[in-house]
Parts: sequence; structure tokens; C-alpha cells
Amino acid sequence: MIEIIFPDGNKKTFEQGITALQIAENISNQLAKKVLSAQLNGKTIELNEPLYEGGQIKFFTWDDDAGKRAFWHSSAHLLAQAILDFYPKAKLTIGPPIENGFYYDIDFGEEDFGESDFEKIEKQILRRAQEKAEFKMRKVSKTDALAFYKDNPYKTELIENLEDGSITFCDHSDFTDLCRGGHIPNTGLVKAVKILNAAGAYWRGNEKNKQLTRVYGISFPKQSMLDEYLQKLEEAKKRDHRKLGAELELFAFSQRVGKGLPLWLPKGAALRERLVKFLQDAQKKAGYLQVITPHIGHKDLYVCSGHYAKYGKDSFQPITTPEEGEEFLLKPMNCPHHCEIYKVKPRSYKDLPLRLAEFGTVYRYEQSGELHGLTRVRGFTQDDAHIFCTADQLKDEFKKVIDLVLYIFKALDFNDYKAQISLRDPENPDKYIGSEENWKKAEHAIIEAAAEKGLPTIMEYGEAAFYGPKLDFMVKDALGRMWQLGTIQVDYNLPERFELEYKGADNQMHRPVMIHRAPFGSLERFVAVLLEHCAGNFPIWLTPEQVRILPVSEKYHNYASQVLQQLEAHNIRASIDERNEKIGRKIRDAEVAKVPYMAIAGEIEQEQNNLNIRKHGGYNLGPMDVITFVQYIEEEIKKLIPEFNN
Repeated sequence: MIEIIFPDGNKKTFEQGITALQIAENISNQLAKKVLSAQLNGKTIELNEPLYEGGQIKFFTWDDDAGKRAFWHSSAHLLAQAILDFYPKAKLTIGPPIENGFYYDIDFGEEDFGESDFEKIEKQILRRAQEKAEFKMRKVSKTDALAFYKDNPYKTELIENLEDGSITFCDHSDFTDLCRGGHIPNTGLVKAVKILNAAGAYWRGNEKNKQLTRVYGISFPKQSMLDEYLQKLEEAKKRDHRKLGAELELFAFSQRVGKGLPLWLPKGAALRERLVKFLQDAQKKAGYLQVITPHIGHKDLYVCSGHYAKYGKDSFQPITTPEEGEEFLLKPMNCPHHCEIYKVKPRSYKDLPLRLAEFGTVYRYEQSGELHGLTRVRGFTQDDAHIFCTADQLKDEFKKVIDLVLYIFKALDFNDYKAQISLRDPENPDKYIGSEENWKKAEHAIIEAAAEKGLPTIMEYGEAAFYGPKLDFMVKDALGRMWQLGTIQVDYNLPERFELEYKGADNQMHRPVMIHRAPFGSLERFVAVLLEHCAGNFPIWLTPEQVRILPVSEKYHNYASQVLQQLEAHNIRASIDERNEKIGRKIRDAEVAKVPYMAIAGEIEQEQNNLNIRKHGGYNLGPMDVITFVQYIEEEIKKLIPEFNN
């Protein structure tokens, strides 16, 4: 007999050889119908696999990320199977689940595969799914695995890097794939599927390797769920920040300037400046000191910090000077520079906490295929700050940063979020620097601070930075997509590497603790997410153009100019549409440009010295004089940006 412990603490004994699916059936038939994946003692298991040891069991349904991963991982097998049905000479490589769906990288050889093939593959996947074939795992010796894939150099390369005894295949129907496991009970649960895209992807992400075809897909247990997803996808296309950025004239890219290097246009630059000022004002109240560091740094700086060893290959090539052996790097991160600022003079416990802030532009070499609008670029500006404090101050300082992040979210209407506590991967300690003792202290401080602030949190092992654990804020946008915005990290290690010290009250020298924090993350990515979240309808305090004055005809241009001067005197960002167009056309164009307020100026308005105010979206607010209108806008801004007290 084996003892199974359920999430609620209840225990039950079963005969050895029972499967996780049978245990679910024992609880309720309803659960058994919904369950997609399971874990035993924290390890993913197959639902149809006989169990010979007991422990803590967890079941996952479509409502859980782990359930979706199992569903989409299994669907990737179906995709590969369907493709081989039509392209038997194609060579499979890898096919993982991703945030929304799955993909499979395939070498089609001389054959073409494109959008015209999508429909037949979708139909074939559903035909294969109707077989209700079980997914069955089996162990395979390295010799047998290599023999099976003797004609597939990609799978052979993967197998060569695996240890004999750890290799497993997954079989369903007449299809076999190299696989670690984690499947739904059978293919019949897949009721709807859509091939979304086919794009080029280099084998193992290396530009020197052969380019494969990456086939993206998504699947669901109900057709209605796919229909809803496709509707959201259409809305996402309308909200694509690259499309809106061009339409609203915020930013552009130039091949001559270089891939992944955004050019901020006047409206976009003004928007950036307002975001920067907004955070700088809050930081000033919270006791931050503004610093500026160079765009390059000596290679030794990043060797000292450990960044070069970890990320050197992801940086731009070193810049050499006429001096022999002297090498510089484009700055890939700001923290080593701030450590050197800390060291400029001796520090005492009375100087701490020391909060250094910088909107620092950094550069990282992202591969061409990974670049995507503003969300993945090669040059970006981080709203970086580093807090140097004593161990006793750590938790309070951490909580104050949480307050700052939540203040930003509130002002920008990001109301649906959760916090992810990112910890070390216990299976791979070599990925991290620093002592076990310091890691435990840092992890404990984050867990306690998040609990005391009442944050909804999840824990993810293996997601920590190489120098310390962190708290990442995961924000849900208007389309229900999750974005990682804002991060706070605790670091005992860089102070060690840079030999940072302060004199304590005991007159002895001590190491400070370092908090890394970036509430926006990067201005580029933050603007992209915000743009898609609000569909270009920025909050009134942030939008590039708050008011557009629409004179009914040329006769009222002088009156419109007087109104513009009055608005600008009250720091309202306004413009006049002086085109020789009908008022209906001017209103439509202002709506397309997502201007929050339109002020119509005609004969009656001029006589009564007021404006007919129209709000974006077709809402008529009626006549207002300029001062009343200014007060109205100021009240709207106050509602959105409350006072920050830290």
C-alpha cells in the first residue's frame, strides 16, 4: 500500500500500481474529467503512470498554468504527428509549450511550408485527436535512442548530451518522440486547434546553425474557448504597440541606425519625459539621490561584478582603445557603476540607507530574430536605483519599494497584478554566486516583506537573478495577458565583490546589503505594454496631446489662438486643427488620434467666450469657459495621481 497526501492535508492509502488519474476518479468523477496534469512530491508525473511510492499529490486543471502546459505540450506532439503525416521526410527538433500555446521547430528540407498549409494541418490534428490515444512514457537506452534517430541530426545532438538511463520516449498512436514527460491523459481532450504562424528560427537559437521553420499553434478543450481567444487576438492586433506607435507618431526604427535601436519622435520623447518626471518626483519624496553614469565602462568593472562571466556573450563586442590591453563595453547594466559611486568616499551607518537612482541607458546584443518592437530591443533605458542599507534596514526598505511600485500601477490603471517571488533553482546551485547563508537571508527577507504588505504572491524556483532572489510584479493587461513589469532584488553578493563597507555604531567595518529596483523595468518595454493596455488612450496626465481645439471655420482661428494661449498658460498640452476641413472630419481625425478632449470653437462659443467640449469616445460635455475647463482637467489628473507618501 502507498499513502497519498492531498493538498488539504487529508491522507488516504491505495494499492501500489494505482495511477494518478484513478486517484482523481476516487475523489470525484468531476475532477477526473477536468484533470490535465499531476505532481507527486513536487515532480510532474504522467496521469496514466502506475505509482509505487506515496507522497503529496497535486492535480491541475485548465484553470492552472501547469494544466495548460500539459495540454499544450501534448498538442505539440499532435502537431508533429500531423506534419509527418503530410511531410514524412521532415525532421523534428524540439516542440515545447509556451505562454500561449506551443510551437515545433522543424526542418522541412527542400519542401515548402506556409500559411496555405495551416488548414490541412489543423484538420489532421483534430482527426488524430479523435483517436483518443493515450500518451505513454518509456525509458530507452542511449544506444537504442541514437539508433531510432540515426537519420535526424537534431535529435541525435540532443540525445548525445543526455545521460544513459535518463532518456525517455513518449508514444501515442503510431507516433514516437523524444520527451521528458508531462502529458494529458489522451489526445481526445483536444477539441479545437489553430495554427497561428510559421516563422524562421535557428537551431538552438544560434545564427550560425541551420534555419528551421517554427510552427506556432494553440489548442483548447472547447471550440468556444478558441473562438474567444481568436477574438482577443484580433483585438491585440489593433492594439499592437508597433502599429499604434507609428499612428500616434511616438517612435520609429531605422535600418541605418540599426536593428533594435528605437528612435523616439517628439511626441514619444515628451511622453517619456513625463514618465521620468512622474517617477523622479516620487523618488525625491522617498529620499532617492539622482546620479548619472557613462554609457560605457571598462571591461574590468563587469569582470569584478560577475556580469561578464555570465552575460559577456550577450553584450556587444568590447571597444578597444590605442592603449594596449584596454577594453571597454557598452554599459549592459547600471549596478556596477553605482557600486563605484558608493566607494567614492568612506561610509558610516549614519549615511545608510543610501538610495541612488538613475535613468540609465544600457545595451545588450539581442539576436535579430528575438527583436520585437519596443518589448525586445538592443538599447533601452532602465529606471534603475540601488539602495545600500544595513541588514536591519533591509525589510523596511524593501517594503517601501513595494509601496512605490504599487503607486505607479495605480496611477497607470494596472489594477490586476500578482507578485512572483523568484528563488534559486535548488537543483542547479552552480548558476548562482554567493554563500548559502546570504541567499537564505535574502530569500527570507523578500518572503517576509511581501507577506507583511499583503501581496498576492506565487513562488517560482529557478527564476532568481544570478546574484540574488527577487520580487517580480506580473501585471494583467486589458486583454488578460500577463506582463512582467517592475522588479525588486536583494543582493548580498555585489557588496562582497566590490568590497563595499560602512563603519557601524560599534566602530567596526561591515558590508551593506544592496537592493536593486526598477519599477518600470525599462522605459521602452513599459511604454509598449502601457500602449497596448490602454490601446493608445493614455491617462490624461500622460498623453502627448490633452486638448485639440477645433475651429468651425477660418473665421474663428484668432479666437482658437487666444484659447490655446490660455490653456498653455495653465500647462495644458493643446493644439489647433487649422485645416480647411468640415468640423465632422476634424472630430473624426481627433478621435483616431485618441485626443482626450476636443474643444469646438464657433460663432456661439466666440460670442459667449466659451468652448463646446467633447470627450474622446463621443461624449459631449457641453459648453465650458476656459478656466472651468482647465479646472475640470486638473481634477481628472488629481483623481489619477494621488499624493505619494513613503
